[in-house]
Amino acid sequence: MADGLSSFWGPVTFTNEWCEKNYVYSSYIAEFFNTLSNIPCILLALIGLVNSSRQRFEKRFSVLHLSNMILAIWNILYHATLYRVLQQSDETPVIWETLLYIYVLYSPDWHYRRTMPTFLVVYGATFAMVHSHIQLGIGFKVHFVILCLLCIPRMYKYYLYTDDLYAKRVAKVYAVTLVVGTLCWLFDRVLCRDSWPVNPQGHAMWHVFMGINSYFANTFLMFCRAQQRGWAPKVVHYMGILPYVKIRKPKVR
Repeated sequence: MADGLSSFWGPVTFTNEWCEKNYVYSSYIAEFFNTLSNIPCILLALIGLVNSSRQRFEKRFSVLHLSNMILAIWNILYHATLYRVLQQSDETPVIWETLLYIYVLYSPDWHYRRTMPTFLVVYGATFAMVHSHIQLGIGFKVHFVILCLLCIPRMYKYYLYTDDLYAKRVAKVYAVTLVVGTLCWLFDRVLCRDSWPVNPQGHAMWHVFMGINSYFANTFLMFCRAQQRGWAPKVVHYMGILPYVKIRKPKVR
């Protein structure tokens, strides 16, 4: 989109054009709403991290919340500067985080404990090296979609095997925010028009919905894992609104 104020960061070098106009509200923030819309993801990931650490969940969940937070921070840097190198630095952690979700989803039933993390680490490192030398463009998006599709059947299986009503509601919010967020992304990408009197900020809404989606996905996975470990999990709510998992580990004699 057309530039507004002068850029503090210099010329735009990224390869995607989102619907939001550049440098409209600040010389320090290229895409104002696309940048600030990552804040809910950071706050929700911080809440999840505190809950995971306080109740001593497995470290994989602390890493999962941290990865959500780090990804949102990289996305802030990308949309604030619109540098190509930061675009690639944002896209690579997206793949890494999706590989982490694959590990959390499939590792409980994986009989060879070391092969899966080894394969995923090598896979993630190989992608990072290739993507740093070759701007994959549409290849990155197709790759990301395929990895996400590998996660969805497993999430659905967990949903089917969960009897807790509140946990099922958490899973439903995860599914709804994923669908709505994807529609917002597509709307911004495909239907953007310069003639619009008001920009609906579809990409910013994608950030908001995916921040919520990540938190609810993590919460549901924590519940399912706690069930597998026999920790008597239940879903409770902060101030009657935001769900989190409370567990009761058996005492070790």
